Amino acid sequence: MPKLEIKNVSLRYHTIEGEIEALKDFNLTVEKQEFISIVGPSGCGKSTLLSLVAGLIQPTSGEIKLDGSPIAGTTQKVGYMLQQDYLFEWRTILDNALLGLEVMRKKTSENVERVKQMLVDYGLGGFEHNYPQQLSGGMRQRVALIRTLAVEPEVLLLDEPFSALDYQTRLAVGEDVSRILCQHQKTIIMVTHDISEAISMANRVIVMTPRPGRVQSEHIIDFGPSYDTPLKRRESPLFREYFSAIWKELNRSDQ
Repeated sequence: MPKLEIKNVSLRYHTIEGEIEALKDFNLTVEKQEFISIVGPSGCGKSTLLSLVAGLIQPTSGEIKLDGSPIAGTTQKVGYMLQQDYLFEWRTILDNALLGLEVMRKKTSENVERVKQMLVDYGLGGFEHNYPQQLSGGMRQRVALIRTLAVEPEVLLLDEPFSALDYQTRLAVGEDVSRILCQHQKTIIMVTHDISEAISMANRVIVMTPRPGRVQSEHIIDFGPSYDTPLKRRESPLFREYFSAIWKELNRSDQ
C-alpha cells in the first residue's frame, strides 16, 4: 500500500475577480520513505498541494489518502515545515523545539530528553538556552526542523525550506537536513523553485503545469550508491542530464 495517494484532486476558490482553479485532476502516489521534490512555475499550486496533504484545507473534488484512509483534517502523522522558521523570539531554542510537543500535550520528561539529544546530534548542543536572534539562519532552520520532527510525523512536508538562506548556507543546510531526514527515514514531499536542490535531494522530481496545476512529468533520480549526499550528487556527470531534462520541461510548461 502506498504511503500517500492523491487521486483526481481539484481545488477551486473564489476571489473578488471570480472563481480560480488552483489544481485540476492532480494525481500522485508516494511510497513509504520516498523523497519527492515538486517543481513548477510560480502560482501553479505547489504550496496549495502541501496544505491539502496537511489537512489544512479540503479539495473541491478528489481525495487524498494516508495509509489507505482519507485525510479529513490535520493529523500528527503529517509534519509541515514552512518557508520561514517562525521561531518565537522570546522562547529559548529548547523551548522552541518543544513547542509542538507542548501543543499536543506530549511534553514528557522522556520526550524532552529526546529533543535535547536531537539538538546535540544536529550541531546545536550548548545553544539550548540561547534565543533565536543569537543564531545564524542555518541554525534557526535546524531548530525548526527539530521542532517538526519532535512530534514524530510519518510524512514530512517541506515548503521552500531553504529559500531565506544565502547560497552557501543553503548548500550546507541542505546537506545537514538531508542527513537528518535520512536518519529518521521519513516520507518527504518538498516544494522548491530550485531545480538543483530538487535533484540533489530527492528520489523523484515532479514537474507541475501552470495553473490549474497538474502533473506534467516525473523524473526518477538515481545517482547510484557512490553519490549519497546532495553535494556529491551535484558532482555527478548525471546531474547535468537531469537538470537539462527538467529545465526543458519547465520551459515547455511556461509556454
